Order: sequence, then structure tokens, then C-alpha cells
Amino acid sequence: MNKVMNQYLILLRKELLEAARSYKLLWMPLVFLALGISDPLVNYYMDEILASVGNLPEGFELVMPELAPADLLRASTGQFQLIGLAVLTAVTAGAVSRERQNGTAVMIYTRPLQFAAYFLSKYTAVLLIGALCALLGYGGSIYYTSILYGEIPLLDALYMLGGYLLWLSFVLAFALCMSAAFSTGAATAISLIVIVAGGLIDAAIGSFWIYSPYKLGEYSVDFVALGAAHEHFAVTACITLLLALLCILLGITASRTNRKKVKV
Repeated sequence: MNKVMNQYLILLRKELLEAARSYKLLWMPLVFLALGISDPLVNYYMDEILASVGNLPEGFELVMPELAPADLLRASTGQFQLIGLAVLTAVTAGAVSRERQNGTAVMIYTRPLQFAAYFLSKYTAVLLIGALCALLGYGGSIYYTSILYGEIPLLDALYMLGGYLLWLSFVLAFALCMSAAFSTGAATAISLIVIVAGGLIDAAIGSFWIYSPYKLGEYSVDFVALGAAHEHFAVTACITLLLALLCILLGITASRTNRKKVKV
């Protein structure tokens, strides 16, 4: 156990250093921050934006619907689910497979390697990046929503963030599992189809089922909208957590199995 933990800490430090050197710790959270602040600002200043554009028909008047703070957070969540997850998934899907393809893994595989430590170090690193992205994204959205539309209780906001982080734990575990099992191109394609396209399908026809990891982000916003947990949140959260754990186990197994693809 000590050997696994020591390898895990060493490899985690390596992953975080690489993330810092490649500026992933900077530009990825900034993407989420931009997505988070866009909805409250654009919706609030829509009249001024249209007026500045000009060329509107004479007598044209735009009546904007009255939005509650939860409506803006739901809109920001939709941005994260589409654009934000596409970015996170694409980056994570190459974390393991790219090392096999470019030969970087040789330096690791020539030493006695605990594959649980190897996979979990990568998972922890991408999860920390994902948590930072969600924190900045929701932080920006909550800040401007509170100023422009009304106060959001801090505890409800924290519950919402926690629920979304649980969803991210599954998303990143799945993408990393695909990276361990397949080539970078295949892993990216499968991950984007399952996570991003799957989310769009769930949004379109998901009314036929209530317990789905894709709904966890929406259920999390209900902490702010309702001031309490959605009635299906607990079961959905448990399902999501179990799927994340399954992906982690499969990812560790795939990392060990695909070691032979690396020429040592």
C-alpha cells in the first residue's frame, strides 16, 4: 500500500507540473469563467446590445422575459454541459493514449509500475482541473447573477457545485477510461459522442427516464431553484458515483492490458 501511495504522489506531482507547464491550469478554467459570466451579462444588457447594433425596424420593441437567478444558473450549466465538457473531454481523452503513442510512457513503464497509482494520479489531476473549471465558471455566474438578478444563498450554491462536481467525476473517469483502452482519436470520438452528444439526446427525449447521470447538473441547480434537493437527486447521484467507480476500475485494467502496446 505504501508503494502504491508513494508512486501515486510522485506521478500526481508530475501530472500537475505538466498541466501547469502546458497552461491547462490557466486556459481551461478561463473557458469556463467566460461561459459562466456570459449568460447573466448578455441577458441583462440585451436591450443595450441590440440598440448599439442598430438597423432595427422603426417601433421595434423587445420584451425580455423576467428571469430568476436559478434561470441564469441553469443557462450557465447548459453552456458548461455543451462547450465546457467538450473541451474537458477532448483534453482528458488523450491523457493516457497519447503517452503510449509518442513514447513518453516508456520512461514510466521501464520501472516497476503500480497501474492503480498511474491511472489514479491522472484521474486526480484532471479532476482537480475540472473542479477548478467548475468553481470559476459557477463563481463568475453566481457573482454577476447575484448583482444583476438577485441574491443566491451561499449554502445552496455550494450544494449545486457539489452536485455538478459529482457529474464531472463520472465524465472525466469515462474519458480517461476510454483513453486507457483506445487510441487518442477513438477515445476522443467515443467520449464526445457519449458525453456531449448523449447529453443533447437526453435533453431532447430524456423526459422518458428520471434517473440519469446526464440530469445531475440540472438536478443540482434545483438546490438554488427550490432551496432543497430535487426528489430524484439522491438516486441519480448514487448511480453516477457507481458509474464513475466502474470507469476507474476498467481504466486501471485497460492501462495494465495495453502496456504491451508500448515498445520498451
